[in-house]
Amino acid sequence: MSETFETHPLAPAWLAVPADPAELDPLVFTRQYTRDADGCVCVSGVPVTELARQYGTPSYVLHERTFRERARAFREAFEDALRPLGIEVAVFYASKALLTTAVVGWATEEGLNVDTASGGELAVALAAGVDPARIALHGNNKSAAELELALRVGVGRIVVDSLAEIELLSGLARDRGTRAPVMIRVTPGVHASTHEFIATAHEDQKFGLSLNPARDGEDSPALTAVAACLEASDALDLRGLHCHIGSQIFAAEGFGQAAERVLALREAVAARWDVVLPEVDLGGGHGVAYTAEDAPREVAAIAGDLAPLLAESLEASELPAPHLSFEPGRYIAGPSGCTVYTVGTVKTVTVAPGVQRRYISVDGGMSDNARPVLYDADYTAVLGNRVSHEAPVLSRVVGKHCESGDVVVKDVYLPGDVAAGDLLVVPVTGAYCWALSSNYNWLPRPGIVSVAPDGATREIVRRETVTDLLGRDTGVVDPAGAITAHARPAS
Repeated sequence: MSETFETHPLAPAWLAVPADPAELDPLVFTRQYTRDADGCVCVSGVPVTELARQYGTPSYVLHERTFRERARAFREAFEDALRPLGIEVAVFYASKALLTTAVVGWATEEGLNVDTASGGELAVALAAGVDPARIALHGNNKSAAELELALRVGVGRIVVDSLAEIELLSGLARDRGTRAPVMIRVTPGVHASTHEFIATAHEDQKFGLSLNPARDGEDSPALTAVAACLEASDALDLRGLHCHIGSQIFAAEGFGQAAERVLALREAVAARWDVVLPEVDLGGGHGVAYTAEDAPREVAAIAGDLAPLLAESLEASELPAPHLSFEPGRYIAGPSGCTVYTVGTVKTVTVAPGVQRRYISVDGGMSDNARPVLYDADYTAVLGNRVSHEAPVLSRVVGKHCESGDVVVKDVYLPGDVAAGDLLVVPVTGAYCWALSSNYNWLPRPGIVSVAPDGATREIVRRETVTDLLGRDTGVVDPAGAITAHARPAS
């Protein structure tokens, strides 16, 4: 399309009018996506029209090859950058981003361990057959039952988050006659450039133990936690220190600052107690591109920037290099997935004299992607079932829920003839969309369709039904019968 169009007055400054609305921007559409001869978006050669016909909409579509490639690339980038320094590296897939037994299998087959944040996530990892020694358990408020499960199966590490948890865990371990392998989550005080709800290293939040003392002359909460773990050495095996500065972070500086501060704490522990903590975990949070506004850095560049900082710290220290671990989730899962929706209502409203906005309603919304309403997150979309030569129109893609904040894509230029029955494809929904999904307004949650490298498709999580929704209501004796009993016969 060679014709150009003026930017809409309601459009954000970063959003350009596309020269060709059918183009699949490689920043957000990885190479798994193409258009076929009919103009239909394909995932590894499978048209989204076929996916919609076979599995329905909305559907999450997950590309196995992309997931595996990104998992492998992350692990290899840090191994290549840090092993020349004598630093051994482990990568834990942050399963809270997207967790199914199939996904866990892909991650472990690519050499990753598994990070879980609840008893439920731990149960899924175990159901997938993951060796418990390769599983970590996180959480700021782990229950006794969750900790007992972790001890019973023998997870490789438990990341403790408070002094109360250290006391609880040590008691449970003594009762079992075992020693729990623990790492202490510390708050390094790094103010990452991200949304406040996904920044986790500043002082005023619920995670971790601060490196800063509450009063002059006192130990920091982090040092107090170290002392508590060492005092309970009969029950706790203190393996090291853990930090996480947040999520969806592009700049490398925050990771470097966190590493420097955590390594300084490791030095302080060695100086006071003559204990060399063998492990340090620098967390995850590496960002991905959701729209053209984003500028993520390649993971190899982040690893390369971190290497000289670590080399400098190690040269100034008499301690041996720690074993380092990282916890990517979004980086691996996000670009590996998309969501396919069917368009319903299309409505144009007048916002101001001479200024209009088009609303395109789809058959899902905040129940399958809560990130826009939670974090003001931006996405993009393309017309998936065909190519249109109509002029692009600024549009807002919204869901079907009874909330004005039910927005899927705040601002996107889509062809002027988008109509009911068309398919929209929203990319980069592999992370934190299915994981945060709900049944708001009693919508059944979508299934997850996996596309294998050879183009074979299967549902790795089945779509919910209304029978599923009624199945937990104790007042409904026969969920399937309750649906059909009141159905009116055709006239």
